Amino acid sequence: MSLDDYASTTEPDTSRDGPRGRRKHPVRTTFLILGSLVVVAAVVAGGYLFSLAQSFDQNSQTIESAFPVEESRPTVAPEAEGAVNILLLGSDSRATSEEPGDVASAGPSDSRADTMMLMHVPADRQDIQVMSIMRDTWTNIPGHGEAKINAAMGLGGVPLVVQTVEGLFGVRVDHVASVDFEGFKGLTDALGGVEVDNPVAFQSSGSDGEFFAAGPITLQGESALKFVRERYAFSDGDYQRVKNQQLFVKSVIGKVLTADTLTDPQKVYRVVDRMSPFVAVDDSLDAGTLGSLAVSLRSVRSSSIDFFTLPNLGTGTSADGQSIIVKDDAAIAQVSEALQNDSLADYLVANPEVGS
Repeated sequence: MSLDDYASTTEPDTSRDGPRGRRKHPVRTTFLILGSLVVVAAVVAGGYLFSLAQSFDQNSQTIESAFPVEESRPTVAPEAEGAVNILLLGSDSRATSEEPGDVASAGPSDSRADTMMLMHVPADRQDIQVMSIMRDTWTNIPGHGEAKINAAMGLGGVPLVVQTVEGLFGVRVDHVASVDFEGFKGLTDALGGVEVDNPVAFQSSGSDGEFFAAGPITLQGESALKFVRERYAFSDGDYQRVKNQQLFVKSVIGKVLTADTLTDPQKVYRVVDRMSPFVAVDDSLDAGTLGSLAVSLRSVRSSSIDFFTLPNLGTGTSADGQSIIVKDDAAIAQVSEALQNDSLADYLVANPEVGS
């Protein structure tokens, strides 16, 4: 064999080499491309989440000193370790009157909590229970004696409302969120409308009153505001109003938790951006905390959220002549025990008549 022949048999095959004679690596190149896309996606997602969090933290309002002094607060029972209780307050004005993003006082004011709900998130994060407390419930306001529970806001601000609720049930409130009803207009528009199954046809009061037919109706903008505010159109007043508010909140949650919303970043941003200016939260309930809670509740859907109203003994009259809601102490004791044991879902199963 000549030297030329030998050289031809030992030189590497360059038919698949690049211009510099190096072998291509299609698999490695594919992985590099995919890796780059993942990094880009992560950066985009991170930027989106940062923008979302920034929108909430900058536009929402912080309630300064939302909680009573530590010495007056109940401790968390071992059985309820990991559960979260959030007090939701709704009114025609937030718990504070400062500009969005400001730190505001939580002290006494002329405002009252027109709507009061205690949201219980169990430690296992498998479901959620939301309990409405009638605003005219006659109970003890610490340091002031007996009065309607919604009077606590005017007497001592958010800290006294928290202390009153904690004293009523013997459980700790972890977070507070106050929502101005005006935010419902932008919220429903951002979601493209919210459908509720209206149980009772009614005409809302006022010169600009609106008729709401019985059955499935879609609420948007001003109509949503009229729906959750109305009480004069009903013979039982606040009872039906509370039920309508529960219907609305549950429908909103159901709409938010749909794939159509969750997979649409622009829609999620619109919801947060339009609602946050009408929300005031305690200083620990920032976007990071809410995001962490949302992730832990990722398997929960609207069917796993139970709304009910704290049982009571009906209407009555206080010693000074006020029309009030009379407490059912036996029922409150049962609810308190369930909250303290993180077994509120079991309580509702055992007492189906309580559910909405």
